[in-house]
Amino acid sequence: MKTMPDNTPKTPDFSGLSPAEMAAVINDLQEQLAAKEAALQSQLQQHDEALRRRDNYIAILEELLRHKKIQQFAASSEKQPNQIVLFDEAELEVAIDELRDELPDDVEEADAPPRSRKRRQRGFSDTLLRERIELTLSDDEKAGASKTFFTKVKEELEYIPAQLKVLEYWQEKAVFEQDGQEHVIAAARSKHPLGKCIATPSLLAYLITSKYADGLPLYRQEQMFKRLGHDLSRTSMAHWIIRLNDVFKPLMTLIRETQNGSDYLQADETRIQVLKEDGKKAQSDKWMWVTRGGPPGKPSVLFEYDPSRGGKVPVRLLDDFQGILQADGYSGYGQVCRENGLTRIGCWDHARRKFVEASRAAPAKGKKGQPSKADVALSHIRKLYAVEKAANELSDAERYRVRQEKSLPLLNAFKAWLDKNTSKVLKGSLTRKAMDYTLNQWDTLVGYCERGDLKISNAGAENAIRPFALGRKAWLFADTSQGAKASATCYSLIETAKANGLEPSAYIHHVLTHIADAVTLEQLETLLPWNAELPALKNVAQYG
Repeated sequence: MKTMPDNTPKTPDFSGLSPAEMAAVINDLQEQLAAKEAALQSQLQQHDEALRRRDNYIAILEELLRHKKIQQFAASSEKQPNQIVLFDEAELEVAIDELRDELPDDVEEADAPPRSRKRRQRGFSDTLLRERIELTLSDDEKAGASKTFFTKVKEELEYIPAQLKVLEYWQEKAVFEQDGQEHVIAAARSKHPLGKCIATPSLLAYLITSKYADGLPLYRQEQMFKRLGHDLSRTSMAHWIIRLNDVFKPLMTLIRETQNGSDYLQADETRIQVLKEDGKKAQSDKWMWVTRGGPPGKPSVLFEYDPSRGGKVPVRLLDDFQGILQADGYSGYGQVCRENGLTRIGCWDHARRKFVEASRAAPAKGKKGQPSKADVALSHIRKLYAVEKAANELSDAERYRVRQEKSLPLLNAFKAWLDKNTSKVLKGSLTRKAMDYTLNQWDTLVGYCERGDLKISNAGAENAIRPFALGRKAWLFADTSQGAKASATCYSLIETAKANGLEPSAYIHHVLTHIADAVTLEQLETLLPWNAELPALKNVAQYG
């Protein structure tokens, strides 16, 4: 029978060792145990570090998941619940009325923004066409009356359906006979901006306004015209708009020169899909750039298409601009600031938005839960906006003084809080990214305090680009780069008209009616929106 080997460790025999040898053996065993203990401690630390990294990674993934769910399903407003009364600490409780009381003593209360509520408009505008309809009594009903009179009992708003009308031009000609030959003189014909075209300036203005102001794609307009009795193809309409880009170019050059002659501009950019762009895939991002600003009384909003988002684009657009450029943290604006020596200021809306995203993606907490770091940061930022709201209607000089006295201390306190707490927040989290962005952009974010006419945010450019973003959801893409450039011109005219308080359709109609006869610089300057005397746009404040 085969026996199994005995693998039981044998106890070493130390009986024959001297005391010195025994001490050496014990010391050697202790060193081995210490080495094994150190190795185990190292493995344990590595294991703990791996667990910590895993937990941090899971926390970041959970935060991103909450953020994506909020982006997809929640309301997009950045307003937070209880955003004024966020903390119990008095130093974080600064409301607008308190800031109003803290304005400098020599600033009159009348200069501060009034507390007013928007009142609902009653009745209809006096500019609307009116028709009087008399409800009369029969002869039998008013027989024997000493007198009769009318009283207005109500007003109703009636819609007059659109219709197409054909204008037939009959040109009178006179024949003269001289020396046995006939000489014909014809009445002068009005110039059309496109030369030979079946669409009148009013129809062209309607096409542009419907698509670029109201977001009505050309294929829908094609269907509407068909219902009105004429087949007007979208291809023809698109070709007219593209051809008008060359017609508008001299006017756009004048507006660009006027805008770049100012000392303060705001800039932004957004994506546009162009299907046929040389060297680019149809699915790749192309860009629509916007600049907003201009000298006092001459505001303008200019769009420019470019397939690139590189820094060379703002260098080209702002070639002769010297002053202050306000934009978000995108590095593409750095090149033009370096080459042209521009002063760059940042946008607190962008910084705030990152903290809002972090706050909304934070784990849900109870009613008495501690505010998150993002909540604390938002409280600091809200105090800055409260100062701006309280000083909104002050003069530039007074607003500058208020910022120096109120905003700068708030900014210094916020900066100190960021420096103290940023390292305590998990790297890669939304809150840490927001804090790092704010610190990296700090020198530009505080720039608005250097003058009273500067804005705390780049909201002007963002608001100007919003109609484009909304329209893009309807027409989706541009077919060619020529179409994208024409769209940029149309958006520029519409938004610049709004900025000057003009009704866009009336302004574009005015330009199309007269631009063919504008052969000199003086004649072209009369078509600039700040020189045009046209119907005013209602609710102009939203475009200011």
